Amino acid sequence: MVNPVLRGLVAAVLAVLPHVLSPAAAHAAPQTLSLTEAVDRLPQGAESRDGYSRDRFRHWNTGDDPDDGCNTRAEVLLTEALEPPTVTAGCRLSGGRWWSYYDTTWVTAPSGLDIDHMVPLAEAWDSGASTWTPQRREAYANDQGAATSLVAVTARSNRSKADQDPAQWLPPATDTHCRYAAEWTGTKLRWSLTADTTELTTLNDLAAACPDQTVTYEPAP
Repeated sequence: MVNPVLRGLVAAVLAVLPHVLSPAAAHAAPQTLSLTEAVDRLPQGAESRDGYSRDRFRHWNTGDDPDDGCNTRAEVLLTEALEPPTVTAGCRLSGGRWWSYYDTTWVTAPSGLDIDHMVPLAEAWDSGASTWTPQRREAYANDQGAATSLVAVTARSNRSKADQDPAQWLPPATDTHCRYAAEWTGTKLRWSLTADTTELTTLNDLAAACPDQTVTYEPAP
């Protein structure tokens, strides 16, 4: 006969185990900080682009819903559309309306938009992604788990930004700089990426100019 005390202990462990192993329990809770506090949490580190290739970040993959026939780019466009586009076979999009906040411009054709990695792939590589597995780099390049990781913007603004950090480039619409600094900082915190000295100096200057700006982020799984 099984000892009643032992049986009770086993039952208690089995009751708790699903919660311990569940994805929700494994994720840290979202955090909201002032921009100043968030910048202070960024680990400082020297950057290196040795070995970088864009091909080391597989994108765009089949997205969050592999059954919808849309890749990550199309899913982001559908999520961010303020007027939804028409979707036809093969997830071809037409029409729709988007707001490119970098340059405060309305866009009415999917072809006029790029999906920008808030922290560019090359910058992510420089800041720690060079040590990641290919699977984690793919997860980063297709991250829809945070609304600010990927953003639909005009192609011209995205290509003007290229792989530059805030010390080198900020959106042409100056009244968006507080938001941009918060989204940049939140993305780096989400993925535990470092920031170099000049980047931190610029972010601290922006934080001082944006006392009411907050940053909400959830560490990537």
